[in-house]
This record gives sequence, structure tokens and C-alpha cells, in this order.
Amino acid sequence: MAIKRALVSVSNKENIVPFVKELVGLGIEVISTGGTKKLLEENEVNVIGISEVTGFPEIMDGRVKTLHPAIHGGLLAVRNNEKHMQQLAENNIQTIDLVVVNLYPFKETISKEDVAFQEAIENIDIGGPAMLRASAKNHQDVVVVVDPADYETVLQELKEKKEVSQELKMKLAAKVFRHTAAYDALIAEYLTKQNAEEDPESITVTFEKKQSLRYGENPHQKATFYQKPIRPKRSIAEAKQLHGKELSYNNIKDADAALQIVKEFSDPAAVAVKHTNPCGVGTGETILEAYTRAYEADPTSIFGGIVALNREVDQATAEKMHEIFLEIIIAPSFSEEALKILTSKKNLRLLTIDVNAPSLPEKQLTSVHGGLLVQDEDRFTLDDAEIHIPTKREPSEEEWKDLKLAWKVVKHVKSNAIVLAKDEMTIGIGAGQMNRVGAAKIAIEQAGEKSKGAALASDAFFPMPDTVEEAAKAGVTAIIQPGGSIRDEDSIKKADEYGIAMVFTGVRHFKH
Repeated sequence: MAIKRALVSVSNKENIVPFVKELVGLGIEVISTGGTKKLLEENEVNVIGISEVTGFPEIMDGRVKTLHPAIHGGLLAVRNNEKHMQQLAENNIQTIDLVVVNLYPFKETISKEDVAFQEAIENIDIGGPAMLRASAKNHQDVVVVVDPADYETVLQELKEKKEVSQELKMKLAAKVFRHTAAYDALIAEYLTKQNAEEDPESITVTFEKKQSLRYGENPHQKATFYQKPIRPKRSIAEAKQLHGKELSYNNIKDADAALQIVKEFSDPAAVAVKHTNPCGVGTGETILEAYTRAYEADPTSIFGGIVALNREVDQATAEKMHEIFLEIIIAPSFSEEALKILTSKKNLRLLTIDVNAPSLPEKQLTSVHGGLLVQDEDRFTLDDAEIHIPTKREPSEEEWKDLKLAWKVVKHVKSNAIVLAKDEMTIGIGAGQMNRVGAAKIAIEQAGEKSKGAALASDAFFPMPDTVEEAAKAGVTAIIQPGGSIRDEDSIKKADEYGIAMVFTGVRHFKH
């Protein structure tokens, strides 16, 4: 079916002038509105104003201009339906065969800092989605284009075939409904937050494609990376890759895990991650000290791992990192000298993220087969805890430092989780075990002789005193745990028996 008449009204004016000039050159009559009409006329493109078609002026500051039977009749009429076409003729309505519309910049508006609520509301498009949905519903007769990336494809078919194929029409219609659904999802999310609704009756989320991935967790699984339309600055989706191979599915998950841990620290810190669990965490006066401690925490597991730091990577740190195989290094920045050293490894990925930027809490979304789990982020810190020390001995100043580090790390370790820390570094991590004493044994075995005088953190309470017993035999002198077991008194007695200082926080940190 030949295209005789087009309606063009866009917020994103990228490439719209050359596209419409091509349409006019193909003998297509163009209707336009508002700012789009003005831009086209300034570029000497002949267009028909929307009011000439509707016989009605644009009113209410443009809120009402296209919501008219002369427009929607021309879009929704089924061309091979005699009754529809007769009604068009009776009402002097012409068909519209091509619609080029994209919507008011709602996302861009609410992305601005301190945007006024009324400004956001005014950027909710009404006429645009109505035209897009009408055209997409009637896609067997109407070509609908919402994305400037599709201009060239449409033009190519028009030039070669004098029409647009049904296959392309359907693809464009599907893109329209994805576009309007995403648009409405953003509006719904914004208004829900404005009302501070915590548990709405339904949730609609939208994500934008960032990249296709080579494969998922395993080569036989397909995967794609999608990102939120409005992202926190301290997210892996906002990372800038300076060097190295394209990130894989597992790289992205591990990098995100490393990033979440390093964000816990204000002092210079380095975090090494393997399979989303930390294998070494260190702090120090300098980033070199911090990285050296993270490396020494587990020099075996860090090989082929992901490292995140919260300070610029300098030359000395880069030289140390260059000594082993790493998959990814994440940092706020890299010095010129560090870049020169690290980029000599062709496949090493270097990512920059402002890990120290402030960020608002987000909901965590986790898919299950046939459903979605939604929860608040675990942002609980020791500053939020009601600390209780039930043992006879309180932690020393040095023990408190170790306890705090272990506590920051343990909440990022898969449960059941035990972390041992000493002298500004982790020395043993037991992750993902079916029982707590098993996790403790793994952490203690890894720490070896270093466990003497170390601090231990547990993500949940001790159901029995056996974990305290294992820790005491290894030389652990301080423990931090939530408390709350019906057998807490048994663990307290065991700690007192060995002179261990024990801290109750009142909050667990399960991670599944």
C-alpha cells in the first residue's frame, strides 16, 4: 500500500529534517505540530499544520492538539473495511499512512536534580502515546516510527519497494508498544515514589538494553545486559570501560559484587572478588597498602579475580597489580603512569566508577521462576545497630577495628557466612555453607596461624555454641554476631569460658 500522507511530531529531533525532506521528495504529504513544524519550516520543508487538518486550534498550551477524530480516524480506519472507509468519506477525513512520533522527555525531566513536580507532570505526554498506540494497533495499514534509528530502514524500503513490508510494520509496532510501556512504567514509578507507596498492588519495571553478551553464566545460555533508565552513579551500569575485552555476564555480576563491598569503606580500601564472594579485603593509609592486604588475604583465589578500589590507582599499585592475572580492575580513576602499565595487558578490563558518590537506596529485584522478589537494599551499618555486649569482656580498641571490618564484609558473603579479620584485612572467609560451623571451619583453616588474636563476624546468630568453640580453639579473641538465638546463653558462656569478647548487633545479614 502506497504511503501518501505522514504525521510528524517529535520531541527527539535527531535527523528529523533530512528524513522528512526525503519523505517529501518521495511525494508524501506531511502534517506536523508545534516545535517540529517550526523546525521543518525553518529548513524550508513544506508541511501542513495540525489545525488545518482538525479545523480546531491547538489549545491549553498544546495539551490538546492531536486528540481529534480527524487524526485518530485517519489512523485507525481499516483500509479494507468498507464501512470504515465510508465513514471517513462522510466525515471528510483522510487516511494517515505514516506516523513519526516520539514522546515528551519525561525521563530527561525527572533526571534533573530538584526538578519541580509540576514540571514533571507537564512532561507526561498524552497525545503522543495515543497516536502511537492507534497507529501500532492498525499497523497492517499504518507505518509507525518511534525511534530515529529506524528512519533509514523505512526510507530504504520506500525507495526500493514504494511501500513498507508487513514484516517491518509489525516490528515497528512492537517497538512502539515497548516504548509506550517503558514510558508509562517510568511515570508510574515516579508517582509511586512521590506518594511514598512501599507495597503497591502491582509493579511495572523497565530497563534499557546496554549490550548483547556473548553468553550467560555458561556458554549454552544466551544473555543480555539491561540497565535502568535512570541509574545511580555508583552502579556497574554507569561504569566507563577504559581498556580490555568486552565484559561477560559473569564479569558484570562479579564486578557489581566487588563494587557493593568497596562502597562500604571511606578509608582507602581494596576488594578482591571471585564468583560474587569476596576472597580478600584490605584497608590502609594508602591504596597500595589496601591492595597489598587484599592480595595477601588470599593470594591463591585472587588470581583471575575482580578487584575494586575506592581511590585512584597510582603507579606503585598498578605495578603490584601487574604481577598477577586479573580479569577486571575497578577504581574512581587511574593515573597516566598506572594506565600505561595496566594497558600493556590486552585483555585486562579497566573500569572507572565514582565509587564515593552519594547514592539513594534502591529496591532489589530478584527473578524466580514465574515471579519477581522485591526487597530493600541491605544498607544497615553498625551506626544503625543497638550494640549489646553480653560477655564479661568488652572488645579492645584494636579488636573493634577488626570487628568493624569483618562486619562490613560478612553481609556481602553468601550465607552461611563467617569472616575473620585482623590488622586491616580479612584473613579467612567461609561462604555459602549449609551449616554455620562448616563456614567457620573453612574461614579458620584459611586463616591458619593468623587466626590467633583475630576477630570473627557471623551473618546470623549461632544456633549452638560449636562455632564459638571452633573459634576459641583457633585463637579468635572477639566475635560479632546478631544474637537472638534461643540458645544465645550457651554461646555467651562458651565465650566467657575462653575470654572472648562478644558483640550482639540485633540484625542479621543473610545473603542468598
